[in-house]
Amino acid sequence: MKTIILNNFEIGKDKLTIMAGPCAIESEDIVFKTAEKLKEITSKLNINYIFKASYDKANRSSINSFRGPGLVEGLKILQKVKKNFNLPIVTDIHKEEEAKPASEVADILQIPAFLCRQTDLLVAAAKTGKIINIKKGQFLAPNQMKSIAQKVIDSGNDKILITERGTTFGYNNLVSDMRGIKIIQDMGYPIVFDATHSVQLPGGNGDSSSGDREFAPLLAKAAVAAGAKCLFFEIHPNPDKALCDGANMIPLNEAENLFITLNKIFKAVN
Repeated sequence: MKTIILNNFEIGKDKLTIMAGPCAIESEDIVFKTAEKLKEITSKLNINYIFKASYDKANRSSINSFRGPGLVEGLKILQKVKKNFNLPIVTDIHKEEEAKPASEVADILQIPAFLCRQTDLLVAAAKTGKIINIKKGQFLAPNQMKSIAQKVIDSGNDKILITERGTTFGYNNLVSDMRGIKIIQDMGYPIVFDATHSVQLPGGNGDSSSGDREFAPLLAKAAVAAGAKCLFFEIHPNPDKALCDGANMIPLNEAENLFITLNKIFKAVN
């Protein structure tokens, strides 16, 4: 399996990598508090860390749902995180025209699950030369990601991560098939397991999604045991007060114990 070099570490090699942060940028204070604490924890545990937050969450259940500060203001805040905490950044893009400005701040451009087949978006992201993290659509089988990744490769970029985030299972539910970790790794790509979106209940509240955050640690542990070397979490100082995806986010004060356990499993497996 290919590894991806980012700054001074490799994703998919001999250390656990974690992408984590709030779902959307709610305020500079929340972003800074989360980044500072997660950097402290991961540095202590010798875990690779990439800060995650979205300047816009375009795929919301309601037009009135909170989306974030937008491209310009959001990237300013992410740039401050990068500078103040010396952290690599991953953030979503939703339109082709966002790829270039986002790439000037982010080290990894993330393609949202519902947009993973959008050729023009993939091509625009690929042409920035940045690492591209493609989230597997809830409607796709793992092996269908091969042709999607090929769009990025054919656009001149082979720095690809693929994220598993659960598969649609009936109405308002997702299921995580751990076989997908090996299937995607066998294609040659490092896989990221998104533990918090995998416990989301899409549209579970009618006009918004809900989730079962209690199961996120369980799935994360299973994914590492199955061979995943990179994990994705949405983490917030107070998920119950979060403006986006609070029901499936991990509380910041629970992150350290979870990361300790995951790192132990990672070392045992590897």
